[in-house]
Amino acid sequence: MVGVAAPTASRGALTKMTASTDEHVRTLAFAEIALGQIKALRQPAYPRNYEVWYAYATGYNPSLNQTINETLTRNGTLSTSDIDQIYETYLSPARLTARLDNVGGQIVDEIEQVMSMIDAAVGSATHYHESLAHATQSLGAAKDRDGLRSIVESLVLATRSMEENNSRLEQSLKASRQEISQLQVNLEAVRNESLIDPLTSLANRKYFDQSLDKCIAQSISASEPMALILTDIDHFKAFNDTFGHLTGDQVLRLVALAVKQNVKGQDLASRFGGEEFAVILPATTLRAALTVAEHVRCAVMTKELMKRSTGEHLGRVTVSIGVAAFKKGETAQSLIERADNCLYAAKRAGRNRVICETDPEVASVASPSAAKVA
Repeated sequence: MVGVAAPTASRGALTKMTASTDEHVRTLAFAEIALGQIKALRQPAYPRNYEVWYAYATGYNPSLNQTINETLTRNGTLSTSDIDQIYETYLSPARLTARLDNVGGQIVDEIEQVMSMIDAAVGSATHYHESLAHATQSLGAAKDRDGLRSIVESLVLATRSMEENNSRLEQSLKASRQEISQLQVNLEAVRNESLIDPLTSLANRKYFDQSLDKCIAQSISASEPMALILTDIDHFKAFNDTFGHLTGDQVLRLVALAVKQNVKGQDLASRFGGEEFAVILPATTLRAALTVAEHVRCAVMTKELMKRSTGEHLGRVTVSIGVAAFKKGETAQSLIERADNCLYAAKRAGRNRVICETDPEVASVASPSAAKVA
């Protein structure tokens, strides 16, 4: 067989190849854990079983893990019905749609009840109006005191009936208002669930993508600056492999908290993917964005990790951060790529630092020989 020389890979291609290898190793570890659980509990290796245990291995959904742990503690295993219930509750693609349909149906029912109450009130008011008209006519025809008394008594009865109807309507409307308010809360909870990362409580990638497009449109419309920050935890894979996924999750929450505490107003902090975080900064110059990024870096570096189960001190983690300012005419993807270049320039320059596109270190990342650094 005759060998053929491979073409020189560009920086982007090398970055993607390295990232692909990293993801291969990382996700394969999750797959092995999932299959190990299936073997240990002697469960069928159905796709649904595998999906539940894979989600458990990643630890990205704490509520799912808690439910599985409690069930295992209580029963020693997971039955088929347990797996089905966990899947429907936490993983089924239709779960949010079903909850939205349920809440939407309840709102429609409440609106129909309110409309029925309004119809009844209109009917009651019409009847009262007719009673008043009839009394007016009767007053003109009354010839003695007894006749007048009878007319007045009928008016008093009609007024009392109207007051009682109004009181019932008021109570019913009050109850419906409370019910609709609760349904609005439920609807907002479902919406948040679809847009929030369950592990870190930051916006998820879907929310980030939607918000970045809106922010770019707003920046163009108002001729305002905006900036994007990308943050990556240094040596996260090694830390995760050394201390375990639960401790790795603790690190992710710690960094998420540091990011969240250093953004405000219209800024949006999100989990970009894996151990990466992003912050969208509307109406923010590059210089101001660098200040925010430096605050995040320092906030992470000053926190010392401790293993909750043993009290063992695990040291500190650091983050590398890239910052880019939006340029008129570019796309969301190109802005992300420029911030990503800055991020990996920070990695190559020694980690635990903030770099923007005007820094000289960025040029080295843009060279064809540059590769992604973990």
